[in-house]
Amino acid sequence: MANTAAYAAFSAAAPLAPWTLDRRAPTARDVAIEILYCGVCHSDLHAARGDWRGIQYPFVPGHEIVGRVTAVGSQVTQHKQGDVVGVGCLVDSCLHCDSCAEGLEQHCENGAVGTYNGKDKHSGGVTYGGYSTQIVVDEHFVLKIPAGMDLAAAAPLLCAGITTYSPLRRWNVQAGMTVGVVGLGGLGHMAIKLAHAMGARVLLFTTRASKAEDGQRLGADEVVVSTDAAQMKSARRRCDVIIDTVAAPHDLDPYVNALKRSGTLVLIGIPDQPHPGFNVGNIVFHRRNISGSQIGGIAETQEMLDFCAAHNITADIEMIAMQDINSAYARMLKSDVRYRFVIDMATLRQ
Repeated sequence: MANTAAYAAFSAAAPLAPWTLDRRAPTARDVAIEILYCGVCHSDLHAARGDWRGIQYPFVPGHEIVGRVTAVGSQVTQHKQGDVVGVGCLVDSCLHCDSCAEGLEQHCENGAVGTYNGKDKHSGGVTYGGYSTQIVVDEHFVLKIPAGMDLAAAAPLLCAGITTYSPLRRWNVQAGMTVGVVGLGGLGHMAIKLAHAMGARVLLFTTRASKAEDGQRLGADEVVVSTDAAQMKSARRRCDVIIDTVAAPHDLDPYVNALKRSGTLVLIGIPDQPHPGFNVGNIVFHRRNISGSQIGGIAETQEMLDFCAAHNITADIEMIAMQDINSAYARMLKSDVRYRFVIDMATLRQ
């Protein structure tokens, strides 16, 4: 598995550039995968640019991976050569702590291993992500991509899909409920599609009235312009659950006010600065909740993929060549994508 072509950041200030890395030879429990498509997540950009602490360079991003199995170890039972599979944000965990035993590998008490910039238990170095032509992963962390899915458009489900699906399932969203979605981007557009497919009435909260038409196309029943005081007042006490996808500091009070009694505001966007303080009385006197959520565990991620296949859900994507990643990052910073870039990894093999 040596000599794997990849794109890497060599410092926080440097653009991504071609690099060659060595992948380990598969162990008895490993699956070797030829990467076909890799989604581009905002987390990739933040990590590559050193916005988060502890990034080790050279750094290879990418944790929305769809590929084809090229080899399996002698103890692998779930996958075989030729299968189309996915790899999300995790490639390892201890598999025996309480969280792992509950199928919550993302909360591994001994340290979940991220697909990139994690501690590789085999090499002792760091893990390298999906901006590369191949990867080797323990079979437990390899997902089955259901037959018939658009493979490129399925790639963002491995992060954006499960990040929005997990809280919707955690709070048991179903028909008869009203779900608010704050922000229409890579996460927001998936939250709308999934909540709609679960039978909920969906309210999109957005700062831009121009996004109303697209929000409704994706499945929103109503669009509320959050900068319009009258519209926000009309949304008070209407939502059972609100999924807040915005990764910038903003006032939470208007969304707390939009919750019904005992409703829950779930934060999945992580700003680089704290949110402004909120009115505790609005929570206490209406028994409301503010919670957070990240990705789901492996079993739940597979459940999400199967749910999406059953409801014909994939991400809205724009395909790019690997060589265009730096311009794609520049466009992401301007929110100039509907709604997820996906890299055609064949362009790295040319």
